[in-house]
Amino acid sequence: RVVGRGVAAAEEVGEGRNAYATYEDVEEAEREVFNRATAALTVEELEAEIASLAQLQSLADKVRSSGEDKKWQEVAELLNQQMFTDSSNRKLIIFTEHRDTLHWLYKKVTDLIGSDFPVRMIHGGVTADVRRKIQEDFQNDPRVRILLANDAASEGINLHRANLMVNYDLPWNPNRIEQRFGRIHRIGQTEVCHLWNLIAKDTREGDVYETLLGKLDQARQTLGGQVFDVLGKLQFDGKSLKDLMIEAVRYGESPEVRARLNEQLSDAVDADHIRELLAKESLTQDSMDTDLVYRIREDMERAQARRLQPHYIRSFFVEAIRGLGGHIPQREPHRYYIKRVPEEIRQHSLRRLGKPLPESYERIAFEKDASRVGDYMNAEFIAPGHPLLDATVRLTLDKYGKQLSQGAVLVDENDPGNRPRLLLYLDHTILDGSKTSSGEPSIASRRMQYVERDETGQFFDKEYAPYLDYRPLNPAKEPSAQDILNRNECAWIGGNVEHLAIEHAVDNIAPKHMKEVRQRRLEFLTKTETAVRDRLSKEIAYWKQYAVELQGDERRGKRNARLNSGQARRRAEDAKDRMDRRLEELEQAKNLSSQTPKALGAALIVPMGLLSKMSGASAQATVALRTIRDAQAIAARAREAVMDVERRLGYEPVDREFDRLGYDIESRAADEKFDGKLRFIEVKGRAEGADTITVTKNEILTCLNKPDDYILAIVEFKKDGTDPAVYYVRNPFKHEPDFHMSSVNSKMADLLKSAKNMTEFLKEAEVPR
Repeated sequence: RVVGRGVAAAEEVGEGRNAYATYEDVEEAEREVFNRATAALTVEELEAEIASLAQLQSLADKVRSSGEDKKWQEVAELLNQQMFTDSSNRKLIIFTEHRDTLHWLYKKVTDLIGSDFPVRMIHGGVTADVRRKIQEDFQNDPRVRILLANDAASEGINLHRANLMVNYDLPWNPNRIEQRFGRIHRIGQTEVCHLWNLIAKDTREGDVYETLLGKLDQARQTLGGQVFDVLGKLQFDGKSLKDLMIEAVRYGESPEVRARLNEQLSDAVDADHIRELLAKESLTQDSMDTDLVYRIREDMERAQARRLQPHYIRSFFVEAIRGLGGHIPQREPHRYYIKRVPEEIRQHSLRRLGKPLPESYERIAFEKDASRVGDYMNAEFIAPGHPLLDATVRLTLDKYGKQLSQGAVLVDENDPGNRPRLLLYLDHTILDGSKTSSGEPSIASRRMQYVERDETGQFFDKEYAPYLDYRPLNPAKEPSAQDILNRNECAWIGGNVEHLAIEHAVDNIAPKHMKEVRQRRLEFLTKTETAVRDRLSKEIAYWKQYAVELQGDERRGKRNARLNSGQARRRAEDAKDRMDRRLEELEQAKNLSSQTPKALGAALIVPMGLLSKMSGASAQATVALRTIRDAQAIAARAREAVMDVERRLGYEPVDREFDRLGYDIESRAADEKFDGKLRFIEVKGRAEGADTITVTKNEILTCLNKPDDYILAIVEFKKDGTDPAVYYVRNPFKHEPDFHMSSVNSKMADLLKSAKNMTEFLKEAEVPR
């Protein structure tokens, strides 16, 4: 009776009375409920209950004084196996239900390892600032290995630096198990996550959990781990896990009750049932036709081919850290360390981004594959979105961003003409109606755009980063920038060019950007609005009903020591205010406004033909121009030869040479087997006997982005005028060029060693034209 009444009283703490309170409220309520809980109706029953509790306390004291604790023995063995081997650099989180258990475990763990420095602890009494500091230490300090926490650490904290977790105590609410595991099993996690759940065998609670966890493991194997995404949504024949636990505690000795509980657990964790829950939780319920799916897949393939290479991030970051007074030596290949993050970056991150940074980083890496190497400790993966990189970018832009407006002069070596162009760098921002925490307008989307303008006044939109195909002017060997600008060919440059570029962007670029953002954002906000309304409406209804119940108790002379009806009504009103504010924020977020594009910088693109003309050596200039024109003619013939091969292979090729994307041809399968995958083909045409091939940095980086789908096609034109030979080279480039290099020369013979002669292949296969 004591156990049954205590469990019944605890219902108000789990997902009942305090379902919408903070974790600190729940902790306090648990203490109060269990301190006041009683099953007695008379003085005699109360005396009997006290005697029973005294007996239980005596048994607990004997267990404690014996020094034998099976749960702790399991944890100690796990620590010795997983954490303290010579080569281990793993990190572990141990979750408990109660703060007393947390403090007891802290002493046991620190006694075991002989130091308290590697251990940190989070509970409801830890302030937000201290909690953030503990999170940063755990994430980035290699000496901090173990985090002890109750569910105060399962609320909105990202701890993916760890991949080991122990549930020392298991809650009776699957939502909380899901939240706990979600601290490590999330985006950014690069390791397989392991979770140990400690349960007491031969107990009624343990029987239920043993059955449930076994069923969950079977479902996990069937569904590839997705079961944890909907663990908190499981219902057991209309009952919650807590209800099942109470029933097991009260009536678990009955064989009929055990059989029914097992059946309910099996039905709830059925793989088909979980698939239905996953479908309901998906971001969209709309089906898409096959053509739309393929188009989306193609866009994703193109985006991956043009993504920002880690090479650029590393090159920028290393130079920026050094320029800001930091030191960033290399540890292992592709891995670095920062003994002390420059104070200016740390202050900037805290002041502008609201994110504290640690003083040092033991290991950092810019490629995901390098974040974990052999037995070395894991490295922090520095990529867009990481607070250290974000703070460094923001600080660099604040200090040096204005230099973009000074402009640059770049050379287009593939242009034999003598008409320069102007490349303008535009920034277009779309705001919504909400505000950030600092009161600034919220940015819904920000996009960088490039446009080129020629002397006719016509603008051409450019994709990606067109400057990658140009090289800097060499003032030591070529005319100066001022000499070029003084020529008649450049007379049109200046004046209102920037204004005209902005007008072009307003009419042509900004509307496309707005259309894309509006569609995507409205779908997301509508779904969010529905979820907010559903959750907070339930909370409002709950507190209103509870206020009515409390008011009735108060009229009958029964008062709740913790909460009265007026407080419950105020909680309902607070929830209503929160819902109204949140819905208003979401409504404001729908109010998108396109800002006027800004011209941040410009570059004069000088064709090679103009530089040759200015060199003064007319004969030499004529030869240079003829070489460029001949190369362009050969390149066009080579692309046509490759597209002919692609068609014979069953693909649909498209010439993308003039889009300057880092490849010349985009090719997709022409039959029903097409799944959205694209082939990106760079074409090089050479006369028979040529010994080198020149490849630009842009082309090499595209290859490294999509190594499995990138082809270097070499077309060798025969001296006797017969059909050219077409060779396909897979994975031709293994490393990116140095940062200052714009192109690389490769030996033709070396490339042809690993090439496949497609002309001979098609002949042997008797593939018709």
